[in-house]
Amino acid sequence: LVQWDQRDAGKTLELNPSPNQPSVAQMEKDTYEVINFLTKELKQKKIYLLGSSWGNVLGFNMVKNHPELLHAYFAVNPVVSQLKSEKELLKTLKVQFKENPVANKELTNVHIPFTKDEDLFYLRKWLFYREGKEYVLSDDFKKGFLEWSKTWSPVWNEVMTIDLPKTLQKVDCPIYFFVGENDIQTSTAITKEYFKQLKAPKKGLFLFENSGHQIHKDEPQKFQNTIIEVIN
Repeated sequence: LVQWDQRDAGKTLELNPSPNQPSVAQMEKDTYEVINFLTKELKQKKIYLLGSSWGNVLGFNMVKNHPELLHAYFAVNPVVSQLKSEKELLKTLKVQFKENPVANKELTNVHIPFTKDEDLFYLRKWLFYREGKEYVLSDDFKKGFLEWSKTWSPVWNEVMTIDLPKTLQKVDCPIYFFVGENDIQTSTAITKEYFKQLKAPKKGLFLFENSGHQIHKDEPQKFQNTIIEVIN
């Protein structure tokens, strides 16, 4: 089992900061290089690949362009049509927080597509607050988020242009979708509809009733067991 800390994240950021501004194209190239390294290092012709959330941008690129390297792909709460998903999220949050004057004011000022880093910040702030994370109200959280945005908001703006139902209707390797029923960050409804139309040699949809956007934290045992069952 290999976990990749991508460019400018986790241990990779600590040990080897990127000399260049990350982009979707650069991250896709990195993904391909990591997988090539693994197949050679482990003497395997193919691997199982799993992407969670935005990691699916990279994962679906591999599925589209290099299915010969994959036994199967696991798409966990995937980015499918993120512009549409962000618009739905904003509507949901506005309804939920209509009686909260601070939230109402900040969400009203959010522009989609995003025109400034604060747009994504306020959207995520009230999404996370909805999930019970009160630390998002602190100045430190805002400072940290906007610092993160200097590197990653250009990448996320690229992601917002992705619309898989239009660009990827057929794949040439087995694919399995893992979807949190309560996920409003990457819309569950959008993902279910995409799964229905996607053509694949083999596909499966696994729903996690007690999960939101982070299945690996909400239902870790079921998540692990389902993966093992599919592989076996």
